[in-house]
Amino acid sequence: QVQLVESGGGLVQPGGSLRLSCAASGFPFSSYWMYWVRQAPGKGLEWVSRINTGGASSYYVDSVKGRFTISRDNAKNTVYLQMNSLKPEDTAVYYCAASRVLGKGYDYRGQGTQVTVSS
Repeated sequence: QVQLVESGGGLVQPGGSLRLSCAASGFPFSSYWMYWVRQAPGKGLEWVSRINTGGASSYYVDSVKGRFTISRDNAKNTVYLQMNSLKPEDTAVYYCAASRVLGKGYDYRGQGTQVTVSS
C-alpha cells in the first residue's frame, strides 16, 4: 500500500521558517522524482519544487527561489522542504507527490499539511 505522509505544517509569522517532511512507503522511493505542490485557498494546485532520484538536482517555482530548499534522504524514504522567509502568500495546503517518469503527472500524492503564514 502506497503512503505519502506529510508533517511539519503549522502557523508561522511572516519571515519565519518551517520544515516539512514527507515519509514515503509502498513503492521504490529512490527510483521516483519527488515533488512539493501546494494549493492556496480558492486556487488550483501549484507546483513548488521537485528533486531528482539521487537528490543532486532540484528545481523551484520562481516565487520560492532562494527561500525554499528541497532535499531527500533515500535511506529514510523521506523528502523535505525547508521554507525560510515565509510570506502570507505562501499560505496553502502543501502536498508531496511522486512520479516515476518526469513530465507524466504524479503517480502518488499525500493528504497534505496546512501552512499558514500570518501575524
